[in-house]
Amino acid sequence: MIKFAYTILYVRDVARSVAFYENTFGFERKFISPDNDYAELITGATTLSFASLDLAKSNLPEGFTESDPTKPAPAIEIGFVTDDVQKTLNAALQAGATLAAESKTKPWGQVVAYVRDLDGFLVEICTEMA
Repeated sequence: MIKFAYTILYVRDVARSVAFYENTFGFERKFISPDNDYAELITGATTLSFASLDLAKSNLPEGFTESDPTKPAPAIEIGFVTDDVQKTLNAALQAGATLAAESKTKPWGQVVAYVRDLDGFLVEICTEMA
């Protein structure tokens, strides 16, 4: 059996990213390494993890494209379901996220908004699928 266990974001400051996601979305810290190179948050069935750029570079010697908040967002997003998109969107913006797209209702009834986190990753804030 294969299961989707975690997503890892490569970030400049693991402790800062963990604090952002804890304070903004209310996730609980599962683990952070003593050297702050790797951390995990409890987010439900799938763990959200963070690795420092240095750790990522040591794992991937051929390199990767770093996320940069001053450049277009990477072609991937993480999504969080909430009962109150606007409240969660406001909390993210207050915590330092930048608005990528205001909330709107999709034709299938789902309300969706987008922010970019402190490292420029896209975060979808949405209601459950109708």
